[in-house]
Amino acid sequence: MTRTIVASATREVVIGFDQPFCVIGERINPTGRKKLAAEMIEGNFDTVIKDALEQVAAGATMLDVNAGVTAVNPNETEPPLLVQTLEIVQNLVDVPLSIDSSVSAAIEAALKVAKGRPLVNSVTGEEEKLEAILPLCKKYDVPVVAISNDETGISQDPDVRFAVAKKIVERAADYGIKSHDIVVDPLVMPIGAMGSAGQQVFALLRRLREELKVNTTCGLSNISFGLPHRHGINAGFIPMVIGAGMTSAIMNPCRPQEMEAVRAANVLNGTDANCSNWIMTYRDYKPAEGGAAAASPMPAAGGRRGGRAARTGAAARME
Repeated sequence: MTRTIVASATREVVIGFDQPFCVIGERINPTGRKKLAAEMIEGNFDTVIKDALEQVAAGATMLDVNAGVTAVNPNETEPPLLVQTLEIVQNLVDVPLSIDSSVSAAIEAALKVAKGRPLVNSVTGEEEKLEAILPLCKKYDVPVVAISNDETGISQDPDVRFAVAKKIVERAADYGIKSHDIVVDPLVMPIGAMGSAGQQVFALLRRLREELKVNTTCGLSNISFGLPHRHGINAGFIPMVIGAGMTSAIMNPCRPQEMEAVRAANVLNGTDANCSNWIMTYRDYKPAEGGAAAASPMPAAGGRRGGRAARTGAAARME
């Protein structure tokens, strides 16, 4: 059984088909959040701290940490800011982190100070990225998110996206990186723009699980981009992708409707033993208190796990 191990300073989490779904909190990301970007540039981390605490309290298994506040000189500006942000977050909460950057210098700077075993987010099928990111993952012995696009961009053909994922897994093997340390993002397309987007990703997930035997993730809210009442679509999407084999997602854990869907899927998928997490979370639930109850912390369960530019609708994730 494929298992991807990530860890904080004291807590180990396993991403796997037989594990509870890994919720990777997306909120520490200035993409599409002008106020947060401005704060981080000024050295104000109040919102970062607030988002870190709230996401963990809401049930996030991991936290994604992104400091790409500007496209101007990212090789110079992003590494120190990512390091500063990462250190603040990892000293504040005890969950594994995902280092989110498309700048290899920033990724390595963050890996030097990271505690435990973080997830690197991400590498694509572009030769330049493969040659820059995969050696870092081998050097620091960390798993990596593999995004299914390459120099040709994001293909609307799911077979092409699968081929890119396979290429990344094979190239990682050339560097001595095992497939269990590759978490593939098959790229979820907006259902409002592509009516077959759901069917595509379900089929891709089954192939990735059965043929490549890799764990998977996605920017969850991409599926609802451009539609009204997005969180209803997201909540319906969650149990379906879990049923198809997805093992993690980058999402907003502070949305009660979506977290309820995750917890229910864990129960129905048999990864919440004896329904214990569900019972502990909702035993005092009252319909009139639905919002508050659904946002209560998910009790920790052992063995759970969590490029911005390549992921479709990245800015929209923040809604």
